[in-house]
Amino acid sequence: MTTDALYESLNMFAFLATELTLLFLVISYLVGVLQAKIPPEKIQRILSSRHGKGFIVAGLLGSITPFCSCSTIPFLKGLLRAKAGFGAMMVFLFASPLLNPVIIGLFVVTFGLEVTLFYFATAMGVSVLAGYMLEKSGFERYIRVEAYAEPVARGCGTGCGGAAQPVSPWRAIWHSTWADFKKVLPYLMAGVALGSVIYGFMPTDFVVRFASADNPFAVPVAAVIGIPLYIRAEAVIPLSAALAAKGMGLGAVMALVIGSAGASLTEVILLKSIFKNQLIVAFLAVIIGMAVLAGYLYSYLF
Repeated sequence: MTTDALYESLNMFAFLATELTLLFLVISYLVGVLQAKIPPEKIQRILSSRHGKGFIVAGLLGSITPFCSCSTIPFLKGLLRAKAGFGAMMVFLFASPLLNPVIIGLFVVTFGLEVTLFYFATAMGVSVLAGYMLEKSGFERYIRVEAYAEPVARGCGTGCGGAAQPVSPWRAIWHSTWADFKKVLPYLMAGVALGSVIYGFMPTDFVVRFASADNPFAVPVAAVIGIPLYIRAEAVIPLSAALAAKGMGLGAVMALVIGSAGASLTEVILLKSIFKNQLIVAFLAVIIGMAVLAGYLYSYLF
């Protein structure tokens, strides 16, 4: 049993480390290209928090980006550097991993259209409301100053001792992407290691025992359990269906989906390079609150 769990953890670590490294580099590079092509003023105008439309646009943008909770981070950095509205940026951070096309598609296939519409409406509504409330409460002050700075690429731009050599825009974007990646690499590997250990050593029977339909506290328990479990979008819905078949309450299943897809230890550790602790606590409170609300509301309505 221990050998199998260790194998699962190591296998998950190798898989996640490779996947998230590639995702971070690719997404960071694409965001850099977008920043070069789209003036920051236009992004500010589209995602401005001075009008309500920016919040809705940010939520819809999140719903069409196939990002997991960790791969939203490089996009978030791009929004910060483009000076997008804080509230709209937070809406994107909440909505993107929860409403990505993969999860919505699997939700429809596994649980049906009615449940999917409930999930979408709850996640979108809470994301928009939370972004608005965090902005009005002044949480923007808990963003680290260095998060706004462009990464400084250190390269041989002068021909290694000779005359200065022109650097193509594409190469300059890659140098910035790589410099950014080196900053977050320790956070990324630490988060992946923690998530992989939990993934390999936490049995599903443990989850079911504490989040069964008979437990009145099943929903909050499932919401809290979901956050340390870094579960890919492709796996979270099938896993939830299997847990429901083992006796887990459907409200708790909904809470587990939101908790696991909406946040993870890896994401929280990565966010420490951008947010101060107060904003990280607020972020987790929103995800857990959303999971608990959806779980109880689902149990009541369905």
